[in-house]
Amino acid sequence: MIAVLLVEDDPGDVLMAREALEETGVTSRLNVVGDGSEALDFLYRRPPYQDAQLPDLILLDLNLPKMHGREVLQVVKEDAGLRQIPVVVLTTSEAEEDVLRSYDLHANAYVTKPVDFERFISVVRQIDDFFVSVVRLPRR
Repeated sequence: MIAVLLVEDDPGDVLMAREALEETGVTSRLNVVGDGSEALDFLYRRPPYQDAQLPDLILLDLNLPKMHGREVLQVVKEDAGLRQIPVVVLTTSEAEEDVLRSYDLHANAYVTKPVDFERFISVVRQIDDFFVSVVRLPRR
């Protein structure tokens, strides 16, 4: 069982991701925040998230209000207390620049969101399954 932080501003994508993760039965806790600032508030346990537990995995959209996903990724990977959390960029952008910049910032994976509902669900399930069944995550 893993805890996932989904950083996503599109309610439809949140709903689909939630459904996909619930169907796998392996995600013990899903927290959702809607912008980059809120993501950092959650990770640094600033109000109203002072009781939040750090996630085992972050699913991060790039195109976010208030603070771009790349900025969030940079902060996470530069922080000694957060950098071990795997970050999967899950975004609609297929731009090569976004892919390269995300990996330069030490994203653990870059996945382009499929527009098809069934394919989106399948991709989120595969990400979850990979980080539960295949990869060994650090203990928190």
